[in-house]
Amino acid sequence: MATALYTHPDCLGHLTPEGHSERADRLRAIWKALEAPEFDALDRREAPMAERSELLRAHPEAHVAAVEAAIPSEGSVALDADTHVMAGSLTAALRGVGAVVTALDAVMAREVGNAFCAIRPPGHHAEKTAPMGFCLFGNVSIAAKRALDHHGLERVAIVDFDVHHGNGTQDLLWDEARVLFCSTHQMPLYPGSGEARETGAHGNILNAPLPPGADGAAFRRVMEAQVLPALEEFRPELVLISAGFDAHKDDPLAQLELGIEDFVWVTEALCDLADRHAGGRLVSTLEGGYDLEALAASTAAHVKVLMERSG
Repeated sequence: MATALYTHPDCLGHLTPEGHSERADRLRAIWKALEAPEFDALDRREAPMAERSELLRAHPEAHVAAVEAAIPSEGSVALDADTHVMAGSLTAALRGVGAVVTALDAVMAREVGNAFCAIRPPGHHAEKTAPMGFCLFGNVSIAAKRALDHHGLERVAIVDFDVHHGNGTQDLLWDEARVLFCSTHQMPLYPGSGEARETGAHGNILNAPLPPGADGAAFRRVMEAQVLPALEEFRPELVLISAGFDAHKDDPLAQLELGIEDFVWVTEALCDLADRHAGGRLVSTLEGGYDLEALAASTAAHVKVLMERSG
């Protein structure tokens, strides 16, 4: 089976202010990298607009309505110091959620072996009632909720290797015993959450913070000592990845020192896990990554592994 790539030009319509790190050129860089001949076999699919009901799987009505009401007809509105919306932002966000839930459905139906969602804005900082950290809605959390409630799964794992802690994912799934959320991230760093003592209402959250300057060897050690054993014990029926590539050594927003080979290694490890416990079912979605060259190369390496393992 093929690897599906879900994306949409509407994701470019979320136009952040001049000089903002989370900019449309991130997606353009990824698209260009995935135009190389080695990616010809990708099953390229347009992300649909998510139904409003999908947002309500994870967010209360008041949050969804507040984001909708904040969208201006022209100009830009700051929801916080980092998170801005403009006329195209809601459509872009709905394409993002639509990408992840549709990718989930395709993987569950065995239409494709696995999937990668090249979308923006990202989602792992969006809390139940607060857009923040460039994020409006919890993309991967919504997909996890759909996997549980629509597809009837009992154990879903989310692995987040973005350099920033996925505080939104943690908030949205704190009380959800059927989801194991595992995060590696730099600490101290925005948003300030993600200490090891934050374990969720049911011991369903595993935070493995890394100090500034930690390299790929340190990342692999914490994955092998903490994250991968927890995932093995959990035996997920589906693996979801919050794929942030801002832990790369060239990223301007943090101080971890990972290389492309480390993203290849972790992708292979998570594919192995999915093969053992989930019939290979895996969906990955883009989160951070702000050096365009590093982002494009890291994403391409990640997708190449998914393609090699999709059969």
